[in-house]
Amino acid sequence: MKLKTLLLGACSALMFAGLASAETLTIATVNNGDMIRMQKLTDDFKAKNPDIDLQWVTLEENVLRQKVTTDIATKAGQYDVLTIGTYEVPIWSKLGWLAPLDKLSADKDYDVDDLLPAIRSGLTTDGKLYAAPFYGESSMVMYRKDLFDKAGLKMPDAPTWDFIADAARKITDKDHEVYGICLRGKAGWGENMAFLTAMSNSFGARWFDEKWNAQFDQPEWKDTLSFYVKLMKDAGPPGASSNGFNENLALFQSGKCGMWIDATVAASFVADPKQSKVADNVGFALAPDKGLGKRGNWLWAWNLAIPASSKKTEAAEKFISWATSKEYTNLVAQKEGWLNAPPGTRTSLYANADYQKAAPFAKMTLDSINSADPTHPTVKPVPYVGVQFVAIPEFQGIGTAVGQQFSAALAGQISVDQALKAAQQLTEREMKKAGYPK
Repeated sequence: MKLKTLLLGACSALMFAGLASAETLTIATVNNGDMIRMQKLTDDFKAKNPDIDLQWVTLEENVLRQKVTTDIATKAGQYDVLTIGTYEVPIWSKLGWLAPLDKLSADKDYDVDDLLPAIRSGLTTDGKLYAAPFYGESSMVMYRKDLFDKAGLKMPDAPTWDFIADAARKITDKDHEVYGICLRGKAGWGENMAFLTAMSNSFGARWFDEKWNAQFDQPEWKDTLSFYVKLMKDAGPPGASSNGFNENLALFQSGKCGMWIDATVAASFVADPKQSKVADNVGFALAPDKGLGKRGNWLWAWNLAIPASSKKTEAAEKFISWATSKEYTNLVAQKEGWLNAPPGTRTSLYANADYQKAAPFAKMTLDSINSADPTHPTVKPVPYVGVQFVAIPEFQGIGTAVGQQFSAALAGQISVDQALKAAQQLTEREMKKAGYPK
């Protein structure tokens, strides 16, 4: 009896020790389809890493940003793995808030050199990688080939803004609720200002000069905003000032947009006959330019990173390695098809014949990503990095406030000149308050 009790006690102690040795990672992530898919596939990670448990905190994008920013700034240590955007990485790494992914960079099997150079560049500070991309995107033109054929038009692979504007007006048929072009109008630094900042780069505009002086009083910004407002008035849908990515996606998929310039990740949705009424007639082209050497396309990635305050860096890096590896891409393809493979992060994906066959937009996506340069985003020199954003902490607030002015101009509530004047004044005020130039 005593022997049995001792054996049971020993077994219980061993079981407890086994449980106690398992390390739990708390992962904060965004509530989108790709991240939900990753959670469903983590049995594969668990099988390879039985000593690591995963706890998920899945949040809507704006809530995620707020909670993650508060946690890392206060060093609360609530999360071990963070899902953050290309905007946060250069800022937080310079503040010492992120742990460098040194083991990942040195792992030959992970193959950090396979990461697309444009994406990797935005996640690197002083030669060190501070986040690994889960999926990446640029922006491009998606258009209705049937409407172009009807109007006798042919879309160039690399169109100009003048061609886009002319084509948009020609294919507009408001009586039948077909609008030549759909563009973001909803206010927000990541909504209308993502589009307009990228567009302004191609017009030769910039947010700040080299001494951090706001530039909304310069002719390049007036050209950008005037062109945009007039084009949307002539060929855009009603209520465009309320439309963001999701609203324009719905309009395009239902056949109400002749062209849509937006994120390359949308390509798999508009080309999917299960989701899009116009899937069989969708074509793709690079974002437009004005002949100044910059196209109106942005660069973005959702990335996984480790807060510097985490005590579980080794386990966290193992998880990030799994979730952003070539093997994970193959796992998704095996389970859900190549069309659903996380796009925009690895050169090898775009060299894969199976992916090329499944995704007719693959080459245009790759070309769009490769043409974006976050370290030299504008025609004239600037003191910041970021293509559709300025990588400074103050940009979120300023960008959204400027976006509200530009959305009001699109809605006809104020003039273009009034919107630009207000943008200049509020940007000057906030930058002065923040102590720029630094």
